[in-house]
Amino acid sequence: MSEELKETREEFEKELEASLEKAETSEGMAWAHLEQMKEEGTVLSLTVGGVVNGGVIVYVEGIRGFIPASLLSTGYVEDLNTWLQKDVEAKIITVEEENQRLVLSAKAVAKEKERKALQERIGQLKVGTVVEGTVENLMPYGAFVDIGEGISGLIHISQFSKKRIKTPEEMVKEGQKVTVKIIKVANGKVSLSMKALEEDKEAEKKARETGVEYTEKEDAGTSLGDLLANIKL
Repeated sequence: MSEELKETREEFEKELEASLEKAETSEGMAWAHLEQMKEEGTVLSLTVGGVVNGGVIVYVEGIRGFIPASLLSTGYVEDLNTWLQKDVEAKIITVEEENQRLVLSAKAVAKEKERKALQERIGQLKVGTVVEGTVENLMPYGAFVDIGEGISGLIHISQFSKKRIKTPEEMVKEGQKVTVKIIKVANGKVSLSMKALEEDKEAEKKARETGVEYTEKEDAGTSLGDLLANIKL
């Protein structure tokens, strides 16, 4: 082998080695960034690039990622092929560089959006509003009522009636339609009352008897005594 050919071969091998080292470094940095995005809960906008058994393939920073069918949507995915080339938002849930394993969840992002939308709807509820609902389930401390748009509120056992009761079953049963008043909205929770409606009726009746116009106060949890405070006998 001539000296010139030998030098050319050595240069090629050095360039190849440098290129491989650069590629390994770049890939290592990519995996490190993927781990960072996982920890920060970054929402990624991706395009489904392939369909495989049990899920779909996406690419994040050049790394092949997998979204299982069970984590692709909040609903059941019947045909994965309908997702091909479809844009999705997903979060990274598993990063294993040593196994070249990257798993993502689009379901997690969808659920978070649903949760935020629900909180916004709850935040728009007005204390004092009377609504119709359906009793979902009974607990020893009260009953949960579905008042629509995915919102459930609690009638505490103390808010069923002015008379003392031992169990919610004395007043309602599951599946029963009820009329309730919103008495509190706080920290994403809704408190309901049937007792407040009783008190309102009594206050209206008292107002009619005394010839004073009944005006409901903003705080729906106000006691009957408070509601009658402005009525002069």
